Amino acid sequence: MLLVIIRTLILYVAVLVVMRIMGKREIGQLQPMELVVALMIADLAAIPMQNTGIPLLSGLIPIIVLMAAQVTLALVSMKSPKVRDIVDGRPSVVVKNGLIMESELRRLRYSINDLLEQLRGKNFPNLADVEFAILETNGQLSVIPKSQKRPLQPCDLHLDTGHEGMPLTIITDGVVNGINLREMNLNEKWMREELHKRGVADVKQVFFANVDTSGKLFFQLKSGANGGREKS
Repeated sequence: MLLVIIRTLILYVAVLVVMRIMGKREIGQLQPMELVVALMIADLAAIPMQNTGIPLLSGLIPIIVLMAAQVTLALVSMKSPKVRDIVDGRPSVVVKNGLIMESELRRLRYSINDLLEQLRGKNFPNLADVEFAILETNGQLSVIPKSQKRPLQPCDLHLDTGHEGMPLTIITDGVVNGINLREMNLNEKWMREELHKRGVADVKQVFFANVDTSGKLFFQLKSGANGGREKS
């Protein structure tokens, strides 16, 4: 039993490392070739995990070979558009200038019901609101609405807006993120002083806190009661 546990943990770590090296995409964003490799790796790991009579290397070596092949193919695809087209395919325009491309739907074996379902998932229940719809190589549908149906933008009102960066988390469940603090050119002394001004004596009382690019602090206490604050 101990041997099974050890083999399982080794294969588990190996698969995690391999998938991490291959990239960060979610399952729904994988290209067909990437999905095939992921499924094959899972099967290869399961065989020596279930059968202790099979040497552990018999499962690890094919997994490493698949990883190397996938990484190599990904690098080649980045450099060669032709290889990328062969491996990943090309996006397909299924709605163009507000019209459904019947021939493209037939070629893709993609029904109108499939198209309408994905449009509803993108908050476009009315096909008449769509200017372009593109079926990406990973199966996701990208939708470009007609200009009259797009959300109102500040530029439509001739408003000049300032740059907004991404807020960074500085506390998670009472633990300070020093890396993000330094990224914002701040330190723990500043953070503790700001929290103290708002009646928080101990960082461990804070469930979540972040700072935006303008220097505004937001936090929520673990109790969740009256936790939200902003730096003035």
